[in-house]
Amino acid sequence: MEEVGSVANAGPKLRINCRAVVADAKPGASIAVNGVCLTMVSFDAAGFSCDLSPETLARTNLGALSAGSLVNLERPAALGDRLGGHIVQGHVDGTAEFRSLKPLADGNWWLDVQVLHELTRYLIHKGSVTLDGVSLTVASLDDQGLGVAIIPHTYENTIVRTYSPGASINLEVDLIAKYVEKLFPGR
Repeated sequence: MEEVGSVANAGPKLRINCRAVVADAKPGASIAVNGVCLTMVSFDAAGFSCDLSPETLARTNLGALSAGSLVNLERPAALGDRLGGHIVQGHVDGTAEFRSLKPLADGNWWLDVQVLHELTRYLIHKGSVTLDGVSLTVASLDDQGLGVAIIPHTYENTIVRTYSPGASINLEVDLIAKYVEKLFPGR
């Protein structure tokens, strides 16, 4: 996650105010907004605009954004970049529901979310998950959801700190788990 931006205009014509992620933008560039891979249809030094398809509005939390909402932003990795987490495509599998964010020692936090049952099969303890575009490690898991530890850096530099009870969070499960299921059906 590179920058927290602010929604200027919400809806199918989404406009985000930001600075860093447009510094080297090109027409048609990809950009992850809360973990959703979108195409910049226009941009300037103050931000960018994207068109949201009905599929994107139905499957993600982007349709619930309003002017002033904060969003996590990240440019795609370039060939030759170090891979400092897991493979995040920006292809959101569904949403999770925020349950709680509890303080732990030394500025750390415990984030608990409810996950749709059909997505829990792709999650494993100490496996990877992406929540609103933030690559995280599954620290606890049950039939209802998952828990992750949030370090102070993630808390201060993402929108995690803004979640309220019942908030919808974009969830991308690990790509490898989906391929394994496809290759070995019924196991």
